[in-house]
Amino acid sequence: MDVVAVRHTEVRRLARNDLDAVVDIDAVAEGRPRRAYFERRLAAALREPSLHVQYAAIEEGAVVGYILARILEGEFGRVAPALSIDAIGARFDAKGAGIGRRLLTALRGDAKGRGIGELRTQAAWNNHPMVRWLDDNGFTVSANHIVDCSVAGGEYVPSRDDAHAGATASREIDYGDVRANDFERLARDDVEIRAMEPGDLPDVVRIDFAITGSDHRDYLRRKLAEAMLDSAIRVSLTARLDDLIVGFMTARVDPGDFGRTEPVAVLDTIGVHPEFRHRRVGHALLSQLFVNMGALRVERVETIVAPHDLALLGFLYATGFAPSQRIPFARGVA
Repeated sequence: MDVVAVRHTEVRRLARNDLDAVVDIDAVAEGRPRRAYFERRLAAALREPSLHVQYAAIEEGAVVGYILARILEGEFGRVAPALSIDAIGARFDAKGAGIGRRLLTALRGDAKGRGIGELRTQAAWNNHPMVRWLDDNGFTVSANHIVDCSVAGGEYVPSRDDAHAGATASREIDYGDVRANDFERLARDDVEIRAMEPGDLPDVVRIDFAITGSDHRDYLRRKLAEAMLDSAIRVSLTARLDDLIVGFMTARVDPGDFGRTEPVAVLDTIGVHPEFRHRRVGHALLSQLFVNMGALRVERVETIVAPHDLALLGFLYATGFAPSQRIPFARGVA
């Protein structure tokens, strides 16, 4: 008679001393170690535990699986909070044993306790095992749009970089102008772009309030803190005209989210004060972002756009973005 082994799996919070095991599990799956990514994620969770949810699956004292998630608040124009699953993995000899489902159950319970009603994630369309797992666990395709654009070393792109849009270019809603083309000047030559600094917070909050009518000070303070912690990477930017901050952009570079191995910059928020529309401020911010990302050898810039935000979607398409090969997924917590 065959003897069926019974697995005894404990799910608990991920701890600092789990790092080596998580890196090893991920390295087997991805073909190379991504220690720096997991170090940053664990450090972020220890620094701000209220914004991160991380669990480990344990069998016989060893880590056999993990799940990393973070709370989305103001990113991508969100209003209601959601929990984004950024990484999930199981040891090769534990695959097919329901480890991922156990981790997901713990995550759902955590989200429910925090009053969060939705889980989100994304996957490449051709990552068939991951797409199948999401389908099996109640996820459906989200209505959001994921769009991206190749950095191509930060090379010159007229629709994004020129100081003036050509007659055939799409109108930049909220951010730009339609004038005769001028190939001798760039958008970032007419608008001063700087790396975001701690003292910029009041101006960023002022601009965001003028656009949305809501106070997102706490969210923006956290995004600014992230920018300062990664100050060597000039990702989050402000735009100035006559020494007045009139626009801002928050972004991050993290090659490990959603199982990605290539360097990708994720654009979380972009805003231009309504009084400075039609000055190509948004173009200038994007232009400088792509130059900076090219210098860092980041391959793509990616963002998520809500289905109703057609103005922003049109602006991004007009500046070189296109539908991504990644699919957004969502499911309720219940």
